[in-house]
Amino acid sequence: MFGKLKEKLKNWAKKVSEKAKETEEVIEEKSAEKLKKESKKKSKEKKKSEKIEKELVEEAEEKLFEPSTKEIEEKEEIKKFEATKEIELPMEYNTGAQKFEPDLEKLKEKIEEKISEPEKSKPGTESFFKRVTSKISKVKISEEMFNVYAEELEMLLLENNVALEVAEKVVYELKEKVVGKELLKKEVESEIQEAFKEIIRGILVDPFDIIKRIKEKKKNSKDPFVMIFCGVNGTGKTTTISKIASHLKSKGISCVLAAGDTFRAASIEQLKTHGEKIGVKVIANDYGSDPASVGFDAIKYAKKNLIDCVLIDTAGRMHTSKNLLKEIEKMARVCKPDLKIFVGESITGNDAIEQVKTFNFEIGIDGIVLTKADIDEKGGTALSVGYVTKKPILYLGTGQEYDKIEVFNKEKFIEKLGL
Repeated sequence: MFGKLKEKLKNWAKKVSEKAKETEEVIEEKSAEKLKKESKKKSKEKKKSEKIEKELVEEAEEKLFEPSTKEIEEKEEIKKFEATKEIELPMEYNTGAQKFEPDLEKLKEKIEEKISEPEKSKPGTESFFKRVTSKISKVKISEEMFNVYAEELEMLLLENNVALEVAEKVVYELKEKVVGKELLKKEVESEIQEAFKEIIRGILVDPFDIIKRIKEKKKNSKDPFVMIFCGVNGTGKTTTISKIASHLKSKGISCVLAAGDTFRAASIEQLKTHGEKIGVKVIANDYGSDPASVGFDAIKYAKKNLIDCVLIDTAGRMHTSKNLLKEIEKMARVCKPDLKIFVGESITGNDAIEQVKTFNFEIGIDGIVLTKADIDEKGGTALSVGYVTKKPILYLGTGQEYDKIEVFNKEKFIEKLGL
């Protein structure tokens, strides 16, 4: 189920992840190289400056003063010390001798300070390594890079039956979540998938509990809970009604079926056969009779026999047939259903989205059932129908048997998409 969309979303996330890592590595290499060059340049300039300064001081001293042999020896000793400890020689002016002499007291203090102070790293070294270690395991997805892949993601979603407005929403929200955010290299792919998960969770409408609603009405009213099912031809409405009736019966809720499809050949016999198999009564009239009257009779029978729920079948009609849509509108007025449920095929793609929009506009549906979800490799219909109508998916049909129907669950759907 939903294999194609699952695989394509996974591949897209992997591709973006790899590109982000590759881009960040190139930036890091260039940055490291630039910093290294700058550090070398500064170091050379400093050494050159120190050398010139030292030479000028020595030259000035030689020209101004004629040192004695003792002074020369002292100077040599200090030079040696300077070479090892790189301490600037403190000088003081001797008024008696009328010349500058080394200040030995201050020199001693400086030596003690130099020995006691911790060894510092070279200028620029600490900041360089800090930057490298902080960036080495992180990447940032830029807006430019995301835009390169955004169109591909949108096309991927559209190809898998995701409605245009939903595809645009996914791309926009994903951009907001990942662009400019610093991510660990090894977690880029999982972060993108987590973002997908959050977005899809926000798109899907939370389904309500039908069984809970039926029990609440039973507690507060003697009238049965009425559901009317509509949709285009061939989507599996009759089989779906039988599956839901069997599901409700297993939960201790009594049901009656109404054969409101009085147009299609053998539709009444089909529903009666299902009714016999699951042990549920079917109310039917002749072919060509008013479908609204069949629904009315079934509700009357349910009241008389204290049955909890009435499920009304209707003839399939194309969403473009305005007159037939008016007929189902009349059924809704007469039967006053508690729920109007649209039944569509999961594999129909964007056609199902147009169908559900039209039925929702004409009669105001309350929920959706998608059939043939077990053979839907794309999954875009399930992602889109609820969002475009703001109505929840209630059930997914997953096979031919009566128990092959699942109560829709958002988290299970996300799991099936591999997120």
